[in-house]
Amino acid sequence: MRRIDHVGVAVPDIDEGLDWYVGALGGEAVHREVNETQGVVEVMVSWPGGGPQVQLLAPLDGASPIAKFLEKKGPGLQQLAFTVDDVEAAGAALRDRGAQLLYDSARPGTAGSRINFVHPRDAGGVLVELVEPAAA
Repeated sequence: MRRIDHVGVAVPDIDEGLDWYVGALGGEAVHREVNETQGVVEVMVSWPGGGPQVQLLAPLDGASPIAKFLEKKGPGLQQLAFTVDDVEAAGAALRDRGAQLLYDSARPGTAGSRINFVHPRDAGGVLVELVEPAAA
């Protein structure tokens, strides 16, 4: 783990989420995309000076994992993501320590990254995301 990459926040409506994080909190929307694989529209929000970002996640439809999260828990913190050099190696190391990962191998993430998740029951109740950034 190199650093905290971002925190994921589930929102029912991406534009309303942006009103708060950009309008009220002074962030800047720096990346927006639709991730069909994950069933979300997502926006990365940054602040001057760098540091971890906030990733707003809104469901594309009712079958999306984010839609199910919102239905069960309501809007709010959905995940804590860490930057890793190699998502497969990080996942293997965590499996060796007894953690369950959600996927057998990495999947496509935001902006060409590769991702996997540690099941919350193995991470103190927190969904932990491993993010290997896209090659420069």
